[in-house]
Amino acid sequence: MTNRGTTRRGVFGALAGAAAATTLTSEAAFAGGSGEQPFRAQPGSSKRPNILFILADDLGWGDLSSYGSPLIRTPHLDRLARGGVRFTNGYSAGAVCSPTRVALYTGRLPGRTPGGLPEPIGAANATDGIPAAHPTLPSLLKAAGYTTALIGKWHGGFLPHFSPLRSGFDEFFGNYSGGVDYYSKYSHTGNYDLYEGETPVEDDGRYYTDILGDRAEAFVRRRHDRPWLLHLNFTSPHWPWEAPGDRAVSDEITAKIKAGNTQAIFHNDGGSLTTYQKMVENLDERIGQVLDALRRTGQERDTLVIFKSDNGGERFSYNWPLSGNKASLSEGGIRVPTIVRWPARIRSGQVSHEPVVTHDWTATLLEIAGARPHPDYPLDGTSLAGYLLRGADAPERDLFWRTRSGRALRRGRYKYLRLTATGADALYDIETDPREQANLAAKQPALTAELRARWEEIDAPLLRYS
Repeated sequence: MTNRGTTRRGVFGALAGAAAATTLTSEAAFAGGSGEQPFRAQPGSSKRPNILFILADDLGWGDLSSYGSPLIRTPHLDRLARGGVRFTNGYSAGAVCSPTRVALYTGRLPGRTPGGLPEPIGAANATDGIPAAHPTLPSLLKAAGYTTALIGKWHGGFLPHFSPLRSGFDEFFGNYSGGVDYYSKYSHTGNYDLYEGETPVEDDGRYYTDILGDRAEAFVRRRHDRPWLLHLNFTSPHWPWEAPGDRAVSDEITAKIKAGNTQAIFHNDGGSLTTYQKMVENLDERIGQVLDALRRTGQERDTLVIFKSDNGGERFSYNWPLSGNKASLSEGGIRVPTIVRWPARIRSGQVSHEPVVTHDWTATLLEIAGARPHPDYPLDGTSLAGYLLRGADAPERDLFWRTRSGRALRRGRYKYLRLTATGADALYDIETDPREQANLAAKQPALTAELRARWEEIDAPLLRYS
């Protein structure tokens, strides 16, 4: 495969860059506009890095100013992008929360484990989660000498059956469920959901995103005698639609939950573009707080930072020019902002148009950290270390997605898609038609059949939906 990041920009990247260049300040425009250079690896050597993996929750493709948002300003994430490489074809492993997180931790397709089948995990039982015996990114890095921590949203299975501490994390502070009220910390289960390890902890009443930022900063500032892995999993900008200071909204939602209306947490009767803007800009500020701690403690150069979203955006997200949103296998449901920075090894101010997916990062981090995958649990992700660090061509492989309501496979510029709503096969040239409006299936029946057969081949050994 030709290293496309070094030879051409690609139509979609040009669209995003043009939008950013015309709507952003000069500082932010560099991350998404003409100031970026095509990605080129910088071969060299370095010690094993610290790893900071930041997940936003339901952040849409265009919700960062460096990805073209006309409304939201994200100076800290834009600065992160300027310091490394911004991916225009970054994908999530799933179209909703749990499948992506299961894929990230295991390095495997969500359908390999029972915990990857729910969309998403919604209740405590002995099936829906990551089994303690299954090797994970944190457990494998821990065995290789890393300190491991998770701060924020777990969503990999509920107690008493599953927890981060049983999947390789040395420490955990956060929530088990898919989303909590930002002030009361109540979830859709009707219960309070803020834990230190496996023990509920008293809440100080502050806005949740701020609490997670403070905890992550404290972890970074702590004295470390080993390299570390920190998963920082924000719930923002996931529902409920509460910005900092929206205590009255929180009180109303929490009262309904305590009265037995657990559906209130989904906040179907609330939210606005202004609230959403405030939520994302607060998220950006808290991430900036953690990145500043890296710089002030002298760890910035030797810390590999990856930022992405767990899936596409929801009701108030800006996804242009993509179609679809969270829960869909259209591009808007699975293409997400993806930024990588490692000053010791990766040049600043770069853009890559290579397709990458969540579980690729698992394989990549294992290789970079010198950890070996477990032979009994082969990875589905492909390591990008050669591409990022040694100048190798980007790996050539098919990207696969499956949900209860759809199937998708991307090979190069083409994407095979079938959604339950239509029940018919579709084929799109994603490079020229990122909005997926020109169905080429009738024009290219042989290619459509080939990609459909490949999808079915990958799907065959996966677990079935019940």
